[in-house]
Amino acid sequence: MTDDERESPAAGGGRTPPEAAEGEPDAGGRRHVGMQDRLDRLERLIDPGLNLLERVSDGVVAPAWRRVTQGEPRWPVSVAILCAIGMQVALPTQVAVKPRGLVPVVELLFLAGLFVANPRRLNRQSTVLRVASTVLIVVMSLANALSAGRLIDQLLRGVLALSPGALLATGGAIWATNVIVFALWYWELDRGGPVARAHATRVHPDFLFAQLQSPELASADWEPAFADYLYVSFTNAAAFSPTDTMPLSVWAKMLMLVESAISLALAVMVVARAVNILHVKVK
Repeated sequence: MTDDERESPAAGGGRTPPEAAEGEPDAGGRRHVGMQDRLDRLERLIDPGLNLLERVSDGVVAPAWRRVTQGEPRWPVSVAILCAIGMQVALPTQVAVKPRGLVPVVELLFLAGLFVANPRRLNRQSTVLRVASTVLIVVMSLANALSAGRLIDQLLRGVLALSPGALLATGGAIWATNVIVFALWYWELDRGGPVARAHATRVHPDFLFAQLQSPELASADWEPAFADYLYVSFTNAAAFSPTDTMPLSVWAKMLMLVESAISLALAVMVVARAVNILHVKVK
């Protein structure tokens, strides 16, 4: 054997290190596998059955009502306000706010201004628009409260000269307007209003909708809109208490309490008087 054959090909004349057995991981690979096993065990401890970490990308952890969205459309709330104004105009003279045309005209002017300033999506942050929207709801609330007060007062004094059908229609119009007015309050105040909800500026809700408790029952894009608040207002007025949506903040509880009280007073007084008139006619 020659001197060149005796020399090791490795630098420094050392021996060539034996190759690792085929299929056996080196030390770095074993450390990587061990770390992955520990991470898998930790994930199972934190999330044993919900696969929460894998569902983040599906929007379950951050649903639409907690993300920045494009905002809800303007037209549903505008249609509801127009319906309320129409019912105010249709009230009989005995219970209508005087002068009769003043309040509806003021409400229409505010609605038109809000629609022109932000006609499509409610996502424009503006203190002026927020104040104008609040003033509109205040005017509608005061006008309907005055009509309801006049109706109840005249029923108690027995001076309201209306037929049973007209009395029920008048009471129904005031009751329905009351439902719309309180729906507007819920919609305007929950989590700072529709624009604040679109920008996700507040985390904690004032109303606990079923979709907030069980997000898997709704689509990932669900967020409360005016129709949801209208439903809450209607069921609260009809049942005289919350149904499937619970108020969380103090103001929400107090508003629902006032709405239930007004609805109960209207129902008792109007129905009782209508039945009494029918009973007298039968005799």
